[in-house]
Amino acid sequence: MSPAARVSAALAGRAEEVCRRYLPQGRRSGRYWIAGDIRGARGRSLFVRLAPPGTPGKWTDASSDEHGDLLDLVRIASGAGSLRAALAEARAFLSMPPMPAPAGPDSYDRTEAARRLWQRCRAIDGTHAEAYLRARAIHRCRFPALRFHPRLLHRDEAGVRRLPALVAAVTAGGSTVTGVHRTWLDPRCPAKANLPRPRKALGRVHGLAVRFGDPAAGSLLVGEGIETVLSIVTALPGTVAAAALSAGSLGAFAPPPGTARLVIARDNDPEGRARRRTSRPPLRTCGRRLVDPGAPGRRF
Repeated sequence: MSPAARVSAALAGRAEEVCRRYLPQGRRSGRYWIAGDIRGARGRSLFVRLAPPGTPGKWTDASSDEHGDLLDLVRIASGAGSLRAALAEARAFLSMPPMPAPAGPDSYDRTEAARRLWQRCRAIDGTHAEAYLRARAIHRCRFPALRFHPRLLHRDEAGVRRLPALVAAVTAGGSTVTGVHRTWLDPRCPAKANLPRPRKALGRVHGLAVRFGDPAAGSLLVGEGIETVLSIVTALPGTVAAAALSAGSLGAFAPPPGTARLVIARDNDPEGRARRRTSRPPLRTCGRRLVDPGAPGRRF
């Protein structure tokens, strides 16, 4: 059996746990986990088999005719850019030892690449990245988790170019960088670059976060986007916060030890309210006091 087949079989043995982690906006219905699509949207198009008859872990999207196993699900839902990155993500979820690094010049470790990129960046202070955040009325942004790269490579269907970028470190709560989040900027003005995808992640980011402040404070605010979270930190100085970067990652986010009070920041719109409902169950199991600022007086 190949390494990928072994990991896929191990994931199938924990099919519901996989779905709760990577498709947190879905729900169980009988022998299936139902969600909107393989990228974690709400809805009823995607069916993941959880138990026999049939093979647990097999999934089908009725709207797109996509299908696959749980390793495919982890690869797409987590944003892993390659089979090797998906295997690393899945093995970490299963608490399996990491795969040995492949020999040869063509090997590519996305987490190590993220760490090398992070080392090539400089502090955000006085840079075009700080100007971009201040143009968005974010005045508290000089955090160690944010850096600047003056000419970061961006590749898409239109070609390759180098642009200034805001680079954020993603961690599991300590000092070890597991991934980075990149926002490419317009070199002529403090705004996002006019690109189809001006934001990209590199490395392991699902369920982790960009951290702002000392996690030992006991209270933590967690939201989705970096700018959204920093806007709250600017309005409420002293707030310790984390940006999970996506709705799926927010649903899988685990607060660090010692967090007694967790505040979930969300947009006050139908999508934001849906995210609150689907993010709440995994966070509630952590035994913390949860507060939703969008519903005054309400606690979970």
